[in-house]
Amino acid sequence: MSNELQGRAAHVAGIRERAEAEMTAIGIDEAFIGLLVETFYGRVLSHPELGPVFDARLSGRWPEHMEKMKSFWSAVAFRSGAYGGKPVQAHFGVANMTPELFPKWLELFSATLDDIAPNKEAKAWFMATAERIARSLTLSLFYNPALDDPALKRS
Repeated sequence: MSNELQGRAAHVAGIRERAEAEMTAIGIDEAFIGLLVETFYGRVLSHPELGPVFDARLSGRWPEHMEKMKSFWSAVAFRSGAYGGKPVQAHFGVANMTPELFPKWLELFSATLDDIAPNKEAKAWFMATAERIARSLTLSLFYNPALDDPALKRS
């Protein structure tokens, strides 16, 4: 292995080690991530607005989705690189998805963390991450740069 590749591998390993240490320090492990995903999506299903949108898209595929979400959150928290999905593409074309659902999703996620997070640091980390994800998905799915074009704006 070349020195450059060895250096890159060491750098990536260092990132993962720091992430694992950070998560351990705030009480996050794989068991918590599993509990978070199971609890949150159980609540999503019973939510009057989110439930129908999610269930229409995932009907018959909930177990696979749950495993994918556990893998996603684990990869994000531990910087493992294990998640290989494409979140934006997965959300394109979802019937009845609107930008107004994202704040509801975040509110439900926050309430779930209030109930199960081991401490305020863990909640803060997961909420900051979820907010970035929601913002990214909202922009990717609904933002139209032409609407911000000054040449198209009317006085």
